[in-house]
Amino acid sequence: MESILHGTLEVSLPVFAMVFIGALLKRLGWIDQAFVNTASSLVFKATMPTLLFLSILRAEPGRAINLDLVGFYLGVSALAFGLIWLWALPRCPREDRGVFVQGAFRGNCGIVGLALSASMYGDLGLSLGGIMAGAIIVLNLVLSAIVLAVYSPTISSHPLAILKDVAINPLILGIVAALPLNYLGVQLPAWLMTSGDYLASLSLPLALICIGGGLSVSAIKQGSALSLEASLWKVMLMPALGILLALPMGFRGPELGILFLFLGSPSAAVAYVMARGAGANAALAASIIVVSTTLSLFTISAGIFTLKVFGLV
Repeated sequence: MESILHGTLEVSLPVFAMVFIGALLKRLGWIDQAFVNTASSLVFKATMPTLLFLSILRAEPGRAINLDLVGFYLGVSALAFGLIWLWALPRCPREDRGVFVQGAFRGNCGIVGLALSASMYGDLGLSLGGIMAGAIIVLNLVLSAIVLAVYSPTISSHPLAILKDVAINPLILGIVAALPLNYLGVQLPAWLMTSGDYLASLSLPLALICIGGGLSVSAIKQGSALSLEASLWKVMLMPALGILLALPMGFRGPELGILFLFLGSPSAAVAYVMARGAGANAALAASIIVVSTTLSLFTISAGIFTLKVFGLV
């Protein structure tokens, strides 16, 4: 039991420690919002796509593309989206429903989920997690645009606008570029791989520091009970639903572990950007991000521990 607890903390604590370091650096004034914005853009446009590209390129051909797991993950996410929207209808003011639903189902998979998967499963976590992250980005863009458009007259849910966002997304471009090279067994020059590794190694620590630097205690105060409700959906009910449905399907080991980490990731920071762009309640979106990130430190650790105790991962 002690070894299981120790192993669980080894997975979650390094990741969340970087988030708290980011919050501390912001508090000390060593980084500011301008740094967070610039560094986040660098991660999104350059370092994270490079990390995903290299991890998939190095993966055993075919192993990274677990279509059963990816399909199941997308299906559970879509199911959770529908259930959360139904839940919100009688409980949320109309103007807050889009923000609530988006915050409750849209996880920070590309950073927190991927970092946790890499911490727990190494290269397999990066390669398989990278494919899952790329797939969920597409689904999240579509579903978020739909639910925000329903309750906001200012955001575009036109299929061409969504398709454009997907087509130019750097994370997806990095994944798509690596897949044919992985399949064909192409080997890039050693110097190029080493340079890529230098750039890619910045991704997770810098992204996690930016998450911490972007956290705001005041955002919690501006929120309401809705932020706690949405956060509980995101970090507790959604992963619980996924695991309960995954067990009868036969998912075990790394696949089940990565699935849990992705489903249990806190609300994505981009939810705030989309809420603000839609003219919706951006303060509620920020509050959901802060509360879910804080809660996920405990829920993810508890979930990994439970799955390990029962020998499922």
